Amino acid sequence: MDLKEVITHSWESLQRNRLRSILTMLGIVWGLTTVVLLLGYGQSVGDSVLGAFMGIGNNVIMIWQGQTSMQAGGQRSGRRIHFKYEDIQAIRDDVPLVKNVSAEDDDNFAYKYGNRVITVSTKCVQYPYGEMRKLNMAEGRYFEPADFTEHRRVLIMGPHAAKKIFGGHPPLGEYVSVWGTQFQVIGILALKIQDSSNNGPDNENVFMPFETAGDFISLRDPGMIVFQPINPAMHKEALLGVRTVLGQRHNFEPKDDKATPEWDTIEDSEELKQFSLALQVLLGFIGALTLGVGGVGVMNIMLVSVTERTREVGLRKAIGARPRDIAMQFFAEALLLTFVAGAVGMLVAVILAHSIPPMPLYSESFKTVNHEGDIFLRTSLPVMFSSFLILAGVGIFAGLWPAMKAASMDPVEALRYE
Repeated sequence: MDLKEVITHSWESLQRNRLRSILTMLGIVWGLTTVVLLLGYGQSVGDSVLGAFMGIGNNVIMIWQGQTSMQAGGQRSGRRIHFKYEDIQAIRDDVPLVKNVSAEDDDNFAYKYGNRVITVSTKCVQYPYGEMRKLNMAEGRYFEPADFTEHRRVLIMGPHAAKKIFGGHPPLGEYVSVWGTQFQVIGILALKIQDSSNNGPDNENVFMPFETAGDFISLRDPGMIVFQPINPAMHKEALLGVRTVLGQRHNFEPKDDKATPEWDTIEDSEELKQFSLALQVLLGFIGALTLGVGGVGVMNIMLVSVTERTREVGLRKAIGARPRDIAMQFFAEALLLTFVAGAVGMLVAVILAHSIPPMPLYSESFKTVNHEGDIFLRTSLPVMFSSFLILAGVGIFAGLWPAMKAASMDPVEALRYE
């Protein structure tokens, strides 16, 4: 028999026991729906958590001033390292694996607007900082190079920081007093979902040019250095290159990670991706067990069908049907039953996924308006493909044993079966 004939006979056989077939299919429908929804949930949770973590920036590495733990160049261990302003330019010039680099210094400054005086966490940064740290603007503009070279008195505020300082008054273009000097607010950051930070979420911070801050306080050298490798895959090499330049300038071993402790967000994001994958595998395994129960139901019904059609099998063999023809017939019935139910299950899963409202994760804490950062049960091509592979495994498992049992029947014994 050709494939079309096999499928036709299989469909006719399933229709002869319509109620039994439908009840069996329900187990597969329920199982596959569970697999799709669980995989979709795992993927959404992983994406939300990773997205919130990556709110810290675009593959950035941060290093702080530390204390040496190795002797180098005749210097004792335990010596404090103090960055210099010139270190930033040295990294730009001598580390080709670094795409962007910025000085940063964090402090709490008092801002006066009208009769209000509010102390807010402030980051003194350089021009490349915005691209590295995802400082996207909701209003106004980001810093421009002249703001740094001309030491302009300008500020960018996170939305929550602006609300603290100005209350309900529109902050863009307004002036606020810092150290008794008027600074203009030139930009307001877009609300950012950020579950990682080195000094509080950027929504809560004010940003000012590093060079401008040095005109009013004793700030010449950075407290930390933020940089971005040219390729995330080369983050370790870029970090070693930066430490090599700093080691030459400050006389410490580049391999001494205690001298310049780092926060490698690229490495952390890879760990989060592995967590997301592990979560999807776990949920997929749980869903596969549920689908496996439906597969056992299919196998049971196919074994019953083999028993009921024993004389039919004997007759077919008697008139020349080969064992593989018999096996193919029952195997095709099991696969047809499984995949028809699977198609219905896929449809049910898509409908349910789009019917279930977003499940809160970050929207409450970050006060987003469109459920940004929450868990959305949405089906995707990877999820559907993974579900199809699991379904195929169940179908093969459910049909193989009954098919082999039918194919191995002795035709004489089968014809005599009552």
